[in-house]
Amino acid sequence: MTGWLKQLRNEVIDLLFPRQCIGCGEIGGFICNSCAKKLPRIYPPLCQRCGKPETSGRYCKECWGKQNNRIDAVRSVFVFEGTIRTAIHELKYRNLRAISTNLGEYMAEYYRNNGLKGDCLLPVPLHEKRIRERGYNQSELLAQEMAKHIEVPVKDNLVVRVRNNMPQARTKSAEERRANMENVFRCQSPEAAGQDIIVIDDVCTSGNTLEACATVLKAAGAKSVIGFTLAREILSRS
Repeated sequence: MTGWLKQLRNEVIDLLFPRQCIGCGEIGGFICNSCAKKLPRIYPPLCQRCGKPETSGRYCKECWGKQNNRIDAVRSVFVFEGTIRTAIHELKYRNLRAISTNLGEYMAEYYRNNGLKGDCLLPVPLHEKRIRERGYNQSELLAQEMAKHIEVPVKDNLVVRVRNNMPQARTKSAEERRANMENVFRCQSPEAAGQDIIVIDDVCTSGNTLEACATVLKAAGAKSVIGFTLAREILSRS
C-alpha cells in the first residue's frame, strides 16, 4: 500500500473510531500530552547490571557478586504501573497494535538519550503456537517502531523459541521463573557472532527471559547482549 493510501486509510479510521487516551479518555491520541508527562519513568541512579533504581549507582543487593549472568545489562523506560501497565495490556492482550507507535517512540527516545549502543535489535521471540493465537509478537512491533527512529536494524531471525513454555506472569516464585525459561531458546543464525545485540521486550519482571536469550546468543559468539524493555516491574525486596 502506498504512503498516501495508508494516510487516507488512517484518516478514515480515526474519523470513524476516534482515538482515546487510555489514561484519561481524552479524544486525540492513545496517550495524551498530559498523561504522557505523568508516566512513571525510571531515572538514575540505577544498578549497573539490572537497571533497577539503586542509590549507590553501582550494583543492587541482588546483583552484587553475581558472576554467572550472561546478560551484560538491562535498561527499562518506565515502571510497570498505571497508564503504562494499561498500555502494555492493551497492546498485548486486546489487539491494540496501533499503540506500539507511541510506545516504540518512547523506547527510541530513551535509546538515543541514554547512551545505548547496538548493532541490531532482537525482539524476544514467541513460540509459533502463541503467534498463531495472538496474531503478532508485541516485542517485534516495539522493535520495528524503534527502528524507524534510530539507525539500528531489527534482526528477528537470530533466535527461535523452541519450547512453548508457560507465560512468566503465571509463575509463582523466583525458582519457578528460572526453571520455566530453561532450554526455551535456540540461536539459529551465525550472524550473532561478534555483534552487540539489544534484546527488546515489553516488560522485565525477574529478567529470566532476557537472561535466557543472552545465554544462547553468547554461546553463539555475541560480543555483548543488553536487555531493553518498555517497562520494569519493581518487585518488593522482602
